[in-house]
Amino acid sequence: MVNKINYSQIVDELKVYNANLVAVTKTKPVEDIMTLYNLGQRVFGENRVQELVEKQELLPNDVEWHLIGSLQRNKVKYIAEYVSMIHSVHSLKLLIEINKQAKKCNRIINCLLQFHIADEQTKFGLSLDDAFDLLNSDIFKEMANISILGVMGMATFSNDMHKVRNEFKQLRSYFEQLKNSFFVDDINFNEVSMGMSGDYEIALEEGSTLVRVGSLLYKN
Repeated sequence: MVNKINYSQIVDELKVYNANLVAVTKTKPVEDIMTLYNLGQRVFGENRVQELVEKQELLPNDVEWHLIGSLQRNKVKYIAEYVSMIHSVHSLKLLIEINKQAKKCNRIINCLLQFHIADEQTKFGLSLDDAFDLLNSDIFKEMANISILGVMGMATFSNDMHKVRNEFKQLRSYFEQLKNSFFVDDINFNEVSMGMSGDYEIALEEGSTLVRVGSLLYKN
């Protein structure tokens, strides 16, 4: 069940920072998603391709679906026709496949480069050097069916908010370095996807433009 009060408060808070909400729908029924839709929410984030595919068929066509979880190359084809943004691009090989499938669908797919900013080894992503190598590569420069709009990262799952804040600062720094080095004239490179239910307020203070909130939107 949707917590309408929390949803309204979060949306109002995001407006102050000129940021947007990606409402996470992992394991949530279509009824809950439609409740959020009827409140005005249009951007939804799924962690798993299979859930995204199933829900996309049942939701209105103006929903913007974001893939926010790990993406395997062999599953890109299932979402390439309609996904609005892929947050979790962590390798050149994955980007090649996204570009390939986007070309088949005659579309340009928006992507974010995922960075590893946490201590936890279970989280993954690019290093800054990896990202520079990717963006400098001839293969990337020839891609015509993807658009890099910014960066994404997940902070360490910790009660140490000072540590979490520093990790968000690091991601924002990575964004600025990429902007200045590769996208200085690209007005579309403007997204920093960071912050979830437990730390989105800190993320906003550190420059997040997209927060991925799930549990706070629903009643236990």
